Amino acid sequence: MKDLRIVFMGTPDFAVTILKHLVENSYNVVGVITASDKPAGRGRKLNESAVKKYATSVNLPILQPTNLKNEDFHKKLIALKADLQIVVAFRMLPKIVWQMPKYGTFNLHASLLPEYRGAAPIHWAIINGETKTGVTTFFIDDKIDTGEIILQEEIEIKEDETVGSLHDKLMFLGAGLVGKTVDLIATKNVKTTKQPDLEEKSASKLNPENCRINWADSLDNIYNKIRGLNPFPTAWTIIKNDNEEISAKIYAVKKEQEKHNYTFGKIITTKKELKVAVKNGFIIIKEIKLSGKKKMESKSLLNGFTFSLESKML
Repeated sequence: MKDLRIVFMGTPDFAVTILKHLVENSYNVVGVITASDKPAGRGRKLNESAVKKYATSVNLPILQPTNLKNEDFHKKLIALKADLQIVVAFRMLPKIVWQMPKYGTFNLHASLLPEYRGAAPIHWAIINGETKTGVTTFFIDDKIDTGEIILQEEIEIKEDETVGSLHDKLMFLGAGLVGKTVDLIATKNVKTTKQPDLEEKSASKLNPENCRINWADSLDNIYNKIRGLNPFPTAWTIIKNDNEEISAKIYAVKKEQEKHNYTFGKIITTKKELKVAVKNGFIIIKEIKLSGKKKMESKSLLNGFTFSLESKML
């Protein structure tokens, strides 16, 4: 069973945990495909992907194609003689690549497919106030996240869950599910299920526009959005303080349900507390980062920053 030749494709930390699980449990990983090194930081030094760093540390052969349709890459991939390919947080593969191994190519996706197909499933599950999510393994086909389901595992989303904490839970849950999936394929016990035709809940790419907080939204929606973007890429807003407008990222928050007569976005402060008036309550900000400053607790910010009586979040 452990003789099955596996090629692993992935790039970020999420994928490292799955690759590490395979290696440490003696699965036969014969090669790793990951993103090209990219210049980063002020010195524009080449930055290796998290998967490359780990693969190098355990002496796995690495390929970093810039073009997945390149014939030279295909020759190198064929030379690895994979029986199975596993994809975790990588790019969309051309048919010639995903059809290559005799047992095909499967993907691990961080949602209960068919819900939340796309780039940011963990974020959107929290932003939309879901109470459960999970991980799915499925065989790749020619569309995005539409292939036949192999296995799924469910997990609860707690009311105060952030994308950071849920990401890590799903990462470890996914590592176990990938191992179970490989075992089923190796012993020829796979039974797949066609994805049901449901109304789709999208997990579209995050951008500055859809990460901005709308203070006229409901208390729950604002609360869910902030925790669904904490700590990355982070919900943001503009603070209007007298004649100054300051961009700010909002991290940890609490919600407080209460009727009031304040306008939405109005900032209310005490010596220790920073809160914003919204529909039917307040968002209490615990951690914040003003543009050009370090991330800090609101208590620390209030020691050195004065909000005017008319200050508000835009």
